[in-house]
Amino acid sequence: MFEYMGDRISKAIKNIRGMGKITEENINDAMKEIRMALLEADVNYSVCKEFIANVKEKALGMEVDKSLKPDEVFIKIVKDELIHLLGDNYEALDTTSSFAVILLCGLQGSGKTTSAGKLANLLRKKYKRKPLLVACDVYRPAAIKQLEDIASSLNIPFYKEEEEKDVLKITQDGINYAKEQGLDYVIIDTAGRLAIDEKLMQELKTLEDNIKFNETLLVIDAMMGQDAINVITGFNDNLHLTGCILTKMDGDTKGGVALSLRHLTNVPIKFVGDSEKMDGLSEFYPTRMAERILDMGDILSIAEKVEGIVSEEEALEQAKRLKEGKFDLEDFLKTFKQIRKLGPLENIIKMLPQARSMGLNNIKVDPKEMAHVEAIILSMTPYERRHPEVLKATRKQRIAKGSGRSVEEVNRLLKQFETMKDMMKQLKNGNMKMPF
Repeated sequence: MFEYMGDRISKAIKNIRGMGKITEENINDAMKEIRMALLEADVNYSVCKEFIANVKEKALGMEVDKSLKPDEVFIKIVKDELIHLLGDNYEALDTTSSFAVILLCGLQGSGKTTSAGKLANLLRKKYKRKPLLVACDVYRPAAIKQLEDIASSLNIPFYKEEEEKDVLKITQDGINYAKEQGLDYVIIDTAGRLAIDEKLMQELKTLEDNIKFNETLLVIDAMMGQDAINVITGFNDNLHLTGCILTKMDGDTKGGVALSLRHLTNVPIKFVGDSEKMDGLSEFYPTRMAERILDMGDILSIAEKVEGIVSEEEALEQAKRLKEGKFDLEDFLKTFKQIRKLGPLENIIKMLPQARSMGLNNIKVDPKEMAHVEAIILSMTPYERRHPEVLKATRKQRIAKGSGRSVEEVNRLLKQFETMKDMMKQLKNGNMKMPF
């Protein structure tokens, strides 16, 4: 998402480099390029027009400090305006109430049922909550089974009443069941429709009139483009939406809906679905998203992903071993397995600063190659993993045969290990030179 738009904006800003100061003449071409980038990304026309006007006004009215370059000032203005469009501040989900109930609503096919599972998984892993998934889609035959399968795969409690058609009764019974079982977070998965209709809205309004929801979240497909605004407005006119979840942000969506949504509807984006896996739901931070668009990276999100996988004790132990110069192939294997748990490696690489400008956004990491690396290391004896210096020709031939790989691949892995070891030493000593 956002890659094409971000590249166009970055290119426009580069054209200002070398200018002595910011003038209307030297930013006109840049503003045209940015306007086209936004429109082609499906950003609403009125939002685009306002964005361009605000950037231009601030750029021309700003006194540039002599220590700053014009392109640095301009990129800060663009970044600040992007953050403003995306909602300014992070809008957190209610995770502090001792008992909470969330209503999920949306059109059919928006990814609502899958998002319910992802949200329950996030609440349990990150916030140590005890969620319950309640199936209230009594119209789509496979909906209850789909949610039940998701709950089972995650080992999360699930509640259903297959013969009951009264959604209000199912919801109330589900809430009572959660309290009886000592659960503290109820997620209600409601029925979707192919379009907004009176029956759908009346059902949701009945729920809202009779039950106190801590959050009412609209799940919306980011690939809808401009139509998404009409859908959000339709729901928001009838319900008290507290936020929305944008799904399929890892697909071919241009991302324009994210830039238009908050500004036109005042409904905050609380989550984005960024992978098909059950851990593929991320909290939405406007500042981080703006930095991703501008190829500034998202180190904080990487750090959060790592925190969820590597305990503080493990991190301290690895740091200690590195400091003592004891980092070996056992540690390399452990680190490698942790990296695999972060999800597709290319998605992590894309979050690095200047990833697009260095061409890293197009890297494809074959999961089979990663499995081959693991097989080679596991074919070594514990002694060999702790003392890689003993790996000479005959040992390498045995390892290659045992892992079903070639000696060349074994040599390549050992070289990668030494490179990683050197990089970690440089980071420890503060001598790492970044390519940006």
